[in-house]
Amino acid sequence: MAVGGLGQVDQTYDGSKLRVGILHARWNSKIIEALVAGAKAKLLQFGVAEENIIIETVPGSFELPYGSKLFVDKYKRLGKPLDAVIPIGVLIKGSTMHFEYICDSVTHQLMKLNFELGLPVIFGVLTCLTDEQAEARAGLIEGKMHNHGEDWGAAAVEMALKFN
Repeated sequence: MAVGGLGQVDQTYDGSKLRVGILHARWNSKIIEALVAGAKAKLLQFGVAEENIIIETVPGSFELPYGSKLFVDKYKRLGKPLDAVIPIGVLIKGSTMHFEYICDSVTHQLMKLNFELGLPVIFGVLTCLTDEQAEARAGLIEGKMHNHGEDWGAAAVEMALKFN
């Protein structure tokens, strides 16, 4: 069981000049809200100004890839380009193949967006077999795991700054 997250950050990152978008699905709102809060808290900890953390929603995880593209394009058109985007969703296995199709499609399209958009698109989608697994990964079950949203916030800052 992974409980430590992405581990020690490899250097000091100053996110004070970054604009980071968080686009989240509305399904599984209790879990999503915790993950968004974790990502936002970590971005703030890395110095990203609160007004430079832009949060928007889409209906579900399936809409995250296209929504992320539209989100990034919108802020580029407004002259306020994003330096990274964190699509956040939760997929929990049910009794049909729906889970597998959505997980596979969303994963591949989000990965592809990194190259198409030319900026970090952090994989912030939990793919869990049970509600309990999702709650644990959102930090909602004390002592079980940590909030993965924190990892995604840290990854966004690192990836936006590391190779510039």
